[in-house]
Amino acid sequence: MQDFLNTEIWNGRTLGDLLTLDFIAGLLGDVLAALAIVVVGFLLAGFFRRRIERLAQKHDRLDPTLFGFVANVAWYAIIAFAVLFVLNTFGVQTTSVIAVIGAAGLAIGLALQGTLSNVAAGVMIVFFRPIKVGDFVEIGSAMGTVRSINLNFTELATVGNFQVIVPNAQVWGNVITNYSVYPTRRAEWTFGVSYSANLKLAEQVIRDTILSDPRSKTDPEPFIQVNNLGDFSVDFLVRVWCNSADYFAYQADMKRQVKEALDAAGIEIPFPTRTVHQTQ
Repeated sequence: MQDFLNTEIWNGRTLGDLLTLDFIAGLLGDVLAALAIVVVGFLLAGFFRRRIERLAQKHDRLDPTLFGFVANVAWYAIIAFAVLFVLNTFGVQTTSVIAVIGAAGLAIGLALQGTLSNVAAGVMIVFFRPIKVGDFVEIGSAMGTVRSINLNFTELATVGNFQVIVPNAQVWGNVITNYSVYPTRRAEWTFGVSYSANLKLAEQVIRDTILSDPRSKTDPEPFIQVNNLGDFSVDFLVRVWCNSADYFAYQADMKRQVKEALDAAGIEIPFPTRTVHQTQ
């Protein structure tokens, strides 16, 4: 029996050593120390994550998406260090654990190349910020307002309020048209009048109607000129700048208002006609 108790079974310790009060007390101490490290780790991780997120909320110029990503990275990093300290408390060689994790990460990376490409693209999007939450964008064939940017995908809401999920690899590898970056946009219309119309009067009616709207900007100077002699009409090209937020409603309103103003001035807006000559 004594030979059995003296048999080495774990880390140089015999079964007899394991049954001593000193060892049990030491083990309980290690467990309590590990629990303390875990609690402190979670508290610190939560504290730093909240501080980073609040930093973005206090300053409007800081991108909340970027700081949310940094906050999550900080949280996971602190928890990872806490786990390493716990393992070290129980005498586990952390260098070997790190080596195992590295080998496992390589194998997982090879198996999940597509997913990791989305993650890598997500990191690039978050740091370089070609788009951000709230922007109205066009990415490939998808168009809508950016609702969220995750590490794997970007969520858009279309004009009809449909959800569109775009993998980040396609976002980063595609041409991105961002309509929300600049505060102003140029609206453009083509208004046709008949060949018999007074062109000077027509131009004045269009100009007065456009510039009477408070959304129209006079700097840069509006462009209103005849630019085409069509088959059925003389076409005025109109280009006026407005705030980006007003663009869609402004463009639609001006079409109606200019048409009504031309009608009120007695200026004909022609439509295609066909004359048929019949011979006997």
